[in-house]
Amino acid sequence: MEDHKKEKILILTGTLGDGHNQAAKAILEATGVYHPEVEVEIVDFLQWTHPYLHSVGRFCYMQWVKGLPSLYGYLYRKTRDENKLSNLFKKMRSFSTERMLKLLDTVKPTVVVSTFPGAAAAMSFLRSNHLTDVPTVTVITDYTDHSYWIHPLTDRYMVGAEHVKQALVRQRVPHESIIVTGIPIKLSFTLSYDRMILCQKYGLDPSVPIVLIMGGGDGMIGKQMSTLLRSEELSPSIQFIIVCGRNSKLRQSLEEEIGVENSKIRHRVVITGFVDYVHELMAISDLIVTKPGGVTISEALALELPMILYKPIPGQEQENSAYLVRLGAALEARNSSDLKNRIIQAIGSEAQLVNLKNNARLNNRKEGAAEALTAILETQNHFIPIPEDAHIAYANA
Repeated sequence: MEDHKKEKILILTGTLGDGHNQAAKAILEATGVYHPEVEVEIVDFLQWTHPYLHSVGRFCYMQWVKGLPSLYGYLYRKTRDENKLSNLFKKMRSFSTERMLKLLDTVKPTVVVSTFPGAAAAMSFLRSNHLTDVPTVTVITDYTDHSYWIHPLTDRYMVGAEHVKQALVRQRVPHESIIVTGIPIKLSFTLSYDRMILCQKYGLDPSVPIVLIMGGGDGMIGKQMSTLLRSEELSPSIQFIIVCGRNSKLRQSLEEEIGVENSKIRHRVVITGFVDYVHELMAISDLIVTKPGGVTISEALALELPMILYKPIPGQEQENSAYLVRLGAALEARNSSDLKNRIIQAIGSEAQLVNLKNNARLNNRKEGAAEALTAILETQNHFIPIPEDAHIAYANA
């Protein structure tokens, strides 16, 4: 007979962007490496609570963010701090209490980790109404704070940087409940690689600068990329890797366009769809052009890869971009003309690339997943007792 209950972590994630999932997978991987005796189960919160509507909801959300970014940014700013509007949104419950309780009863976790803000809200509601007493942890997957991450009776918050911790403290989160771990990333992004071998593997010349362009799955790459590749202002001595993600139509159109206009494109161009070896592509690149998602930029920081952050959407992307620019680890490009100039500027200046790389080295937290896991497993020692009037506190939050 066991002397104590076996540790089991339930990680609740969401599919609005891939960063929430990647952070969850990084914690799972770290558990297998450092604490294989601990069980971990990852559940998509949106899929579990809305099994028939989650795909439609994700599509609508992405169209809203891309189509009306200014409106998204306005609402983001208006609800950033705790106020009547943000509290109104928090009280709009979008999950089934019955399904959440069924999940907890089936998995029987000793701690629940939320890498998605909606899941953190659901666990707070259940605890505040005395429907569960399972310790809860929230892992914030961006380098910024927002009221939608902050909920009563959350035992611990894992954040990516010290300025996020201080922002949470200003939002009245107890100082001792916030741990600066870094955003969890997979182990493959923390290792060293032989650039010569990888360049040979992907048919690239290690003596010629390589620019990695990512974000096809999020609609970042389009006609502007083929226009960029045809620009005579770019040195022909640049190689491009373009990752289109799961956007198969984009990949096909780019391959066709580059094939037809091959004589007008003076660069070596490698085009891929969704790949599971992004770490290798980052490791051989001299520069990455990407959207400033929290996990992606954490991966680039870990590999000390200089960044150009392209067209950040108002909200968390702008906050992430501003943070990286302040660190001196990234440049920002707000349009295609700006992007072209930034690439010319960076590739043409070895001193600037070295400076970006050095600042990335000084400010990365490669062990984010391991540190987050340690704090998660220690959460029961910092468990917040549920007061009798917790539901009142939640309603007034």
